Amino acid sequence: MRGPSRLLGALALTCSLLGLHGCASMQAEQTRALLAQPPADIPSQAVLSGTPFFPQSELQCGPAALATVMQSAGVRITPDDLTRSVFLPGRKGSLQIDMLAAPRRHGVISTRIEPSLTALMHEVAAGHPVVVLLNLGLAIYPVWHYAVVIGYDLPSGEVLMRSGTTELQRLPLYTFEYTWARSGQWGFVVLPPDQLPAASSETDVSDGRVTFERLATPQQAVSAYRTALQRWPHNLVMSLGLGNALMAAGDARGAADVLAGAAREHDSAAAWNNLAMAHLKLGEREAALSAAEHAVKRAQVAEPRWLDTAMGTLSEVRQTLSGK
Repeated sequence: MRGPSRLLGALALTCSLLGLHGCASMQAEQTRALLAQPPADIPSQAVLSGTPFFPQSELQCGPAALATVMQSAGVRITPDDLTRSVFLPGRKGSLQIDMLAAPRRHGVISTRIEPSLTALMHEVAAGHPVVVLLNLGLAIYPVWHYAVVIGYDLPSGEVLMRSGTTELQRLPLYTFEYTWARSGQWGFVVLPPDQLPAASSETDVSDGRVTFERLATPQQAVSAYRTALQRWPHNLVMSLGLGNALMAAGDARGAADVLAGAAREHDSAAAWNNLAMAHLKLGEREAALSAAEHAVKRAQVAEPRWLDTAMGTLSEVRQTLSGK
């Protein structure tokens, strides 16, 4: 997890942002570059005016920010519904790991974005409000606060947010960059399984979907993996995920097709092993034996962590063959 591992919610929104602005001018390289040469592939201004707004109660910036982006993703939910899962009274705030986990329990996927102002603006331009973690205090006295970026205005050099009790807060880009940098520019979007972030890395998208699969229905997981593989068709982890999700959904033939492609392309012990199981499910015993033998061979040569599993699968296939 990037950024602070232990985080406090906002103690209050009384920090003087005017004072921070003076410091910001010394540490705003991204802002200077962005204003000097705005990205050509997004508009100079964007605002997601239809984004819900939940004025936060004391210390409840985490649940309020989450409800904002989850409602934007189509989930009917309120901050009160999320308080128990993300708010820690003893720490007076919400941990990043809990903020990422909560949406996945409701059928939507939280995904980290790339830590940059340009990535943030690409998400907003794509229609995705972004949860960000800011430090509104000082290095020696941090005041952590979750807000939701819903817009930007490059001509005026501002970021637009749902923040605290302010429905539309305009913050100078210089100040925003300074306060955001303290969290390692940590931010994420929440989207339905059939949508992708505009500015997340392949690794972050893969990680988000793998975690989502553990809590999702098989059909939701299939949708999530299929959507991501349209952008990254050669990703082994997501190909394995799609194969497993199809198996769980009762589509062994679809799983076998996906896993066969992954096994051939990557010569992966895991893919060969899972392909053997798919063939076995389909009653294709000879094909299952061939795939299981490939899995063992590959594990012996280059992927020893899969050897025990592959040997177990091969034994199961041989027992099935001997009993036919």
